[in-house]
Amino acid sequence: MTNTHHLPPEAVTDGLDDATAARIEELIEEEEGAQNRFSGWLGYGATMLALAMSLFHLWAAWDIVPTTTLRYVHVGFALVLGFVLFPVLRRFRNKLMPWDVALAVAAVYCIYYLIAGGDDLQDRYIFPEPMDIVVGWMLIALVLEAARRTTGPVMPVVAIMFLLYGFFGNHLPAPWQHQGYDSDRLIPHLTITLEGIFGTAVDVSATLIILFTIYGAILQNSGAGKFFVDFSFAATGGKAASAGRTVVLSSFLLGGPSGSGVATTVTLGTVAWPMMKKVGYRADDAGGLLAAGGLGAIISPPVLGAAAFLIAEYLKIGYLDVLKMAVIPTILYYASLLFMVELDQKRIRAENGGIDVVDGMVVEPIPALLRKYGFHFSSLIAIIVFMVWGYSATLSVLYAMIVAVVLSFIRPENALWPRKLIETLASGAIQAVGIAATCASAGIIVGIITLTGLGLKFSDIAIQAAGGSIVVTALYTALIVWVIGLAVPVTASYIICAVVAAPALMKLGVPDYAAHMFVFYYAVLSEVSPPTALSPFAAAAITGAGPYRTTLQAWKYTLPAFLLPFVFVTDPEGVGLLLNFTPSMGWIDVVWQTALAAGGLAALAAAAQGYGRRMMAGWERAALAVAGLLMIFPALIEHFAGDLLPYPHWIGVALAVGLLVLQRPRGATA
Repeated sequence: MTNTHHLPPEAVTDGLDDATAARIEELIEEEEGAQNRFSGWLGYGATMLALAMSLFHLWAAWDIVPTTTLRYVHVGFALVLGFVLFPVLRRFRNKLMPWDVALAVAAVYCIYYLIAGGDDLQDRYIFPEPMDIVVGWMLIALVLEAARRTTGPVMPVVAIMFLLYGFFGNHLPAPWQHQGYDSDRLIPHLTITLEGIFGTAVDVSATLIILFTIYGAILQNSGAGKFFVDFSFAATGGKAASAGRTVVLSSFLLGGPSGSGVATTVTLGTVAWPMMKKVGYRADDAGGLLAAGGLGAIISPPVLGAAAFLIAEYLKIGYLDVLKMAVIPTILYYASLLFMVELDQKRIRAENGGIDVVDGMVVEPIPALLRKYGFHFSSLIAIIVFMVWGYSATLSVLYAMIVAVVLSFIRPENALWPRKLIETLASGAIQAVGIAATCASAGIIVGIITLTGLGLKFSDIAIQAAGGSIVVTALYTALIVWVIGLAVPVTASYIICAVVAAPALMKLGVPDYAAHMFVFYYAVLSEVSPPTALSPFAAAAITGAGPYRTTLQAWKYTLPAFLLPFVFVTDPEGVGLLLNFTPSMGWIDVVWQTALAAGGLAALAAAAQGYGRRMMAGWERAALAVAGLLMIFPALIEHFAGDLLPYPHWIGVALAVGLLVLQRPRGATA
């Protein structure tokens, strides 16, 4: 989920040489904080504390816990674990320092104060007592420090900038100016009400995200991750294109147990890179494909990323509805990667004379794998089955965990006996700490935005700058989300832009669900965008390529598919790709939209690779890119070309077919 993976760094880096493993762990810690590895009584105590967090949330999923209490306790656990398990500086790693204990105690006191205050505290937030303000300031400082330790300094800095805007925005020029707020008004709003730290983001983190991190840890520790990689190699083995196809298939299957771009990237890279190298992939190309496959884990049902749970909460819809909306875009994303992979192999054969068989990767035949480990598929689809059956997402993931634990005993080596189960539950809770801290910090930002009306002001400014054009507004929105995503994790990027950028699209008539899915997909791009391009950097550490060249290649593999969200917001029938129907739409329209999108992605993939039926000249690549845009994003052409192209879809299809036909006389090497 988000940029925080479900596995500790050493679990992700198994099988790598020491230098590469150290480099990847360092990259992970740059974004997620250097985690303490305690031994002895300290290690036992930390495990018990994390286990207590897991058990509390499992109990809360089963029984009714008051909303405010659940949110308070969730943040309290996250703060205490954040101070105990993540050192203030890396040089204090693996040591529990006195100030860590002091901060953890302060966190417990703040949460106790809020819970003990009860309804009286809630009632007096307009006229707070002096101690309410003191505790509020303490809580804000603790949340920002926990976020800094677990996710790095950027998120707290952004939150502090918004705090300064809340206090001193009355000194800014119009239209950014607001009335200005003092501590008595601002601090209770952020720390007592459910509009700030304990707002929607923390609610989703406490009720859903942590349950899915625990679920992911159970799947991984019961051997599901290894099985999915082995199954993918077996299913695609025996041909030169198998290496790339395996990355695509494995990244989809691993999205469930890992739920993280970097975890998927590294897990695949350790196994797939030797094969990719053997069939002729350059190091930067291989790293780019691995990172693109890892990114797919964030947008793939049934888990998606943490932001997907927030979409459900913001839109007040079921999580199953979010999964439904993600189905066709996910299929098209992986179709785009497959187009790239097939063209990769044609290009490599054209350059190197062709390699037809891959040797050296030995896996069991598919029937044997399924006979031994096929039960892992049951674990993966159980959550969908329970939701379709009518259970809530919370109960569905709880029951899916039980199914996964029970099925783990089918294979003795994967069985989750009590000790292993305790470690698994503790691991799941620990991996939720960074997400909870991010959500709490984002709550500060959202609280400032809602109190000052910045979201509405920003929407008006964006629409005015775009001249009221939905196409230009969408372009501005994509750019804004992408820029914000450069600095903060996916979850935080979505939270901020959902209240700042999405309203601009909705004011122009875009359905709310389409606007939020648009923001979600562009927030995900931060996973492959420097300076926070953790997945490409981790892939580069495995392949030995330059990190920025690898990032550029990751963009090449992902950008064709990331033009797709523009269909949601600029084409009235584009919402069909989200399986939502307007009154005039039917399934034929959805099939037509999907076919057009697939054709456009294929054209853009060929243009990006510079290879169709043979190596293409520059003008052919440019023309094919235009054809792809006409099929996927005709509104862009219509906006700038007016009535010059009356039937952009058909012109795109004709142009793409014509270009492919024209390539034949010169001979295709495929």
